Amino acid sequence: MKINRILSTLTLIFAFTLLVKAQYKSTHQNQTIENLTNNVTFGVIISGNNPEVEFKEIKELGISHCQLNVAEYTPELAQRIHSSAKKYNIFPTTLICMGPGKYAWNFTEGPSTIGLIPRKFRPERIKRLHEGIDFCKEAGIPAVHAHFGFIPENPEDTLYIEFVKIMKELGEYALHKGIDIYFETGQETPITLLRAITDIGTGNLYVNCDLANLVMYGKSNSLDGLKILQKYVREFHAKDGLYPTNPYELGKEVPIPEGEVNFPEIVRYLKKIHFKGTITIEYELAKKNYNYIIQTKNYLEELFMTQN
Repeated sequence: MKINRILSTLTLIFAFTLLVKAQYKSTHQNQTIENLTNNVTFGVIISGNNPEVEFKEIKELGISHCQLNVAEYTPELAQRIHSSAKKYNIFPTTLICMGPGKYAWNFTEGPSTIGLIPRKFRPERIKRLHEGIDFCKEAGIPAVHAHFGFIPENPEDTLYIEFVKIMKELGEYALHKGIDIYFETGQETPITLLRAITDIGTGNLYVNCDLANLVMYGKSNSLDGLKILQKYVREFHAKDGLYPTNPYELGKEVPIPEGEVNFPEIVRYLKKIHFKGTITIEYELAKKNYNYIIQTKNYLEELFMTQN
């Protein structure tokens, strides 16, 4: 009987110890996630054309931030976005503002079709950006962001000089409206983008750092690019990809963490510099694959909790 009582007592003590440890682990994990969300938030890209439905969907996924890719900039839609964001406690961080006209995502046609570098498309795209800035003001979105093109490496290049002049005017217009402009990384080297932001100098220019684009365009590994641009990085696209091997085509996009973006090192560095901002999960091949979004969000959260 005594032996049975002792065994029973030991079993209870052991079970209690496991329970305490489990509760501590759960509490510690929750506290860690809470600390994470105080500094780093996660988002997704949505169209924003039907905000009442889309905001509800991402809210149910446990995601609070998003970038919008709206088709038409109307006052009615701006008001719907504003009211739906309040209703579902969603924070649209940027309006992706590009077009009109052709965009060829390769190394042959890209330099003559993407962004504001090609003279052919400038007037309509500048008009579109002005409309996007106005839309952001009405909808309560703090920034527009875009691919602005293959910015020339040579600061004496006429296209570079013209680009700086155009962006000064756009930057000042946005500044007057209280709106920021984000450059998405990709077509230019990080140091060229840093130089352009410095030369434009309106004080409201920042970077949406697409980690995979740095790799897929062959411009930089993602960590070195981040180190060069870190002063201006406000947001990230969490995406993965491979370096290009065909001189005419970008490197291939792949799911996180199957590519060349070293996410453990990226997260370690973000923690080192005390980054506060949004990491927007992007996987163009997945379309509306919410399973991928949740899986990737969990993967990144785990890195933030474990990387030192």
